Amino acid sequence: MIRTMSNILLTMLLIWNSSCGTANGDISVVSNGHSEYSIVTPAAPSKAESKAATVLQDYIQKISGVKLPVVKENNFSGSTAIFVGNTDHTSGPEKVYGDGYYIGTTGKAVYVRGGSGKGVLYGAYHLLDTYMHCRKTSGEAAFVPTAKTITLPDGLKDLQEPVFVYRESYYPMSTDPEYLDWHGLQRFEDLWGLWGHSFFKILPPDQHFAAHPEYYSLVNGKRQALQLCLSNEQVYNLTVAYFRKAIATHPDAVYWSISPEDGPGYCTCDQCRKADEEEGSHAGALIRFVNRVAAAFPEQQFTTLAYGYSAKAPAKTRPAHNVFIFLSTIDAYRQQPLQTIASAADFRKNLTSWSQMTNNLFIWDYTTQFTNYLCPFPDYANLQPNMAYFKANHVKGVFSQGSGETYGDMAEYNSYVQAALLWNQDADIKAVTADFMQSHYKAAAPYIQQYVQALTNAVQQTHAVLDIYGSPVYSAKDYLSPAKIDQYSSLLDKAEAAVEQDPVALKHVYKARLSLEYAVLQQSRTYGTEKYGYLMPSGNTYVVNPRWPQRVQQFVTNSKAAGVTELAEGGLSPDAYQQEWAKLLAQQFIGGLAFRAPVTLVNPYTPEYSPMKEKTLTDGLFGTTDFSYNWLFTYGKDMVATIDLGSSKPVKSVSMNFLEDARHYIFVPVSIKVETSDDGSNYKVFGTKQIPVPGEDFTASISHYLFTGAVNSRYIRVTAVCAPHLPEWRAVSSKQASLCCDEIVVQ
Repeated sequence: MIRTMSNILLTMLLIWNSSCGTANGDISVVSNGHSEYSIVTPAAPSKAESKAATVLQDYIQKISGVKLPVVKENNFSGSTAIFVGNTDHTSGPEKVYGDGYYIGTTGKAVYVRGGSGKGVLYGAYHLLDTYMHCRKTSGEAAFVPTAKTITLPDGLKDLQEPVFVYRESYYPMSTDPEYLDWHGLQRFEDLWGLWGHSFFKILPPDQHFAAHPEYYSLVNGKRQALQLCLSNEQVYNLTVAYFRKAIATHPDAVYWSISPEDGPGYCTCDQCRKADEEEGSHAGALIRFVNRVAAAFPEQQFTTLAYGYSAKAPAKTRPAHNVFIFLSTIDAYRQQPLQTIASAADFRKNLTSWSQMTNNLFIWDYTTQFTNYLCPFPDYANLQPNMAYFKANHVKGVFSQGSGETYGDMAEYNSYVQAALLWNQDADIKAVTADFMQSHYKAAAPYIQQYVQALTNAVQQTHAVLDIYGSPVYSAKDYLSPAKIDQYSSLLDKAEAAVEQDPVALKHVYKARLSLEYAVLQQSRTYGTEKYGYLMPSGNTYVVNPRWPQRVQQFVTNSKAAGVTELAEGGLSPDAYQQEWAKLLAQQFIGGLAFRAPVTLVNPYTPEYSPMKEKTLTDGLFGTTDFSYNWLFTYGKDMVATIDLGSSKPVKSVSMNFLEDARHYIFVPVSIKVETSDDGSNYKVFGTKQIPVPGEDFTASISHYLFTGAVNSRYIRVTAVCAPHLPEWRAVSSKQASLCCDEIVVQ
C-alpha cells in the first residue's frame, strides 16, 4: 500500500541514502532459497506482535519457499533476525505515535516496531507490500510474487504515522480482516460498543413508549417515538444504567454512541426547547445530555452525531473532554470538493463552528450513491482534497461510507485510494492509482484508468451533479448520456480484450463493467419505446427487445458473482431485481388513446425526480415502487394534468396509478376528479373518487384508480388533490406531502 508521496520514490531514496560508499547496499533475508534469519518477538509478545510475526513467516514462505522460525527473544542469541515489536533489540525513534510503525535495517538486523494497537501488524504488512512487492487490492487472496532471494536496503529508516486516529472506508473489503490490517483501516464494529443512531437502542420504543410516552420527543404537541426527550430525568437514569451494563459487558470498546435516530422529530417540550433556544441550535439539548452521561463515565469516550437537525454547533456548551462530535457531510453534492462546492456551505460553516468548540471531531462522509450503489459515481478526484480539508480543520477521524457490505461502483479502487489518504492525506494519488490499476487489472490497467478519467472529465465537462441520492436516469442528460456511455463501453471492450487470457483480471474488469451495464438497464426503463429503451415497435404495438431478457439475466448473474447483495440502501437483491424485470418484460404494452399525447400541467413537476418531464404521463410506461422511475413527481401541490387527444374520440375509461411511499413523504391523493372537454374550455365531470387518509404504513405500494363512462372528447383533465398536510403519524414541520402518478391511460 502506498502511504507516502511515492512508494517507488521512497524506496529509491532509502536505498540511495543507505548504500552510498558501501559495496553491498542490500541485505538478504533469503538468498537463493536459503536463510539464516529468525523472526524474533518479545519474550511475552502482545497479540499484535504475535500476529505480525506469523504474517511475516507465512508470506516470506509463500514468496521464497523458506519458512523462517519464530522464536521469543529470551530463546534467541545473535543479530541475524527480523525483530518484531518491542524487543530489547531496537532501532529507530524512541517513540512511534498512534498506531504507526517503524521499519529499519542495520547490519543484518531488520526491525518492525509499532506504536499502539495494531501498529506493529500494520508495519509487517507495509514491509511485505512496499519492500517485498506483495499486493492486497481487494477481499480476494493477496498477490504474492515468487523469488528465491529477498533483499532489503541496508540503513532503511521508514517511519509511518497516520494523520487520523480513526480510519474507515466502508466497502465490501471491510469484511476481510486481513485487508483492513494490510491497509491500516478500522471497522466501527471493532471500535464501538454502541454505534451510529443509538437512541432507540438505548431506550427501544417497543419496550417503553406505551407505558412512558414522556421518554420520547414532543412533536406537534404530541409525544411521538421519533427521538428521545433529553430533559427527562428518567431518560438520563435509564441511559446511565444501559451504559453501566454495556461497558461492563464490552470493556475493550473504545467508543460509545449517544446519537439521535436517522430522521427529524427533536423534542419541543418546554425544557428541551429552552435548552435549544439558549444554545441557538437543536444540538443544545443533545450536547448537554451527552455531556451529562459522559461525566458519569469519565474513563470512556462517547460520540454523538452532528447530523440533520443537530448539525449546527451550540453557542455555549462545549462537548466534554471525552465526547467526540461526528459531523456529517450528507447535504453536499459530490462533483466538486467540499471546500468549494456551494451545496457544502452549511457543512463548512458547521465544521468551523465545531472545530472551535472541540478538538474531538470526526467526519461522516459519503462516497457512493445510496439509491443506486452500482451507478457510476466518479467523485474520485475529490477524495484527496476532501481529506486534506478535513485534516486542515483538525479532524481526528473519518468514516467514509461507501456501499457497505454490498458491491458498489469501483469499490476496490475507492477503498484502496481512501485507505492511502486516511493514512496520509498528502499521498501521491497518481502513484497510488497507477499501482492499484496495474496490480488489480494487469494488462487492462491503461483502459480502466482511461475509463475512470473519462467519467471524471465528463462530470466536469457536462456540469453534472453528483447526488448521493441521484439516479442514472437523472444523469442521462450529462455524464451518463448514451453518447458518453458508448465512449466508456469502448474503453471497457479494450480492457476485456487485453485480459481475455487472464481469468482473474478479466473477472475484475467484469466487476468494473457492472456499473455501466446497470446504468444502461435502468435508463432503458425510462426510454421505453424510444431509442435506447427495452421496447421495440412491432406492427401497431411495442414488444420487448428480444436481447433484453438475456441481458438482464447476465447482469444478475454477474452481480451475484461480484458480491452484490442489494442494489440500493435497503433496496432490491439481484434476484428481486430480476423478478422485477421479469414482471416488467411480461407486461403487455398498453398505449391507449393518450399514448404520446401532449400534456399540460397547471402546477410544476419536481424536475430532479421527473427526468422525462410531463410526457411521463403518456409515454406508455408504468412505475414500480421506486419513485425514481417513470413517475411524475409533484411536491406539495395538486397534480392538474390536461391531455390533448388531438381530436374528439370515444372515451370509455380513464385510469391511472398513484404511489404511496410514506418513507419519502409520498401519498395517494385525497381525491381525484376526471373531466372531459371538446374545446378545452368547457369541461364535464367524467368521474370522481374520495380517498381516505391512510393509516400508518411505511410499505411502498401502488394504488390503481379506474373511471368508466361513455363520452366523445378531445381533452381529458385529471385533478389529483394533494394532501394539505402530512398524516399525524408522519408529520414533520419541514416536509409536505407529494404525489406520484405514472401513466394516464385513456381507452
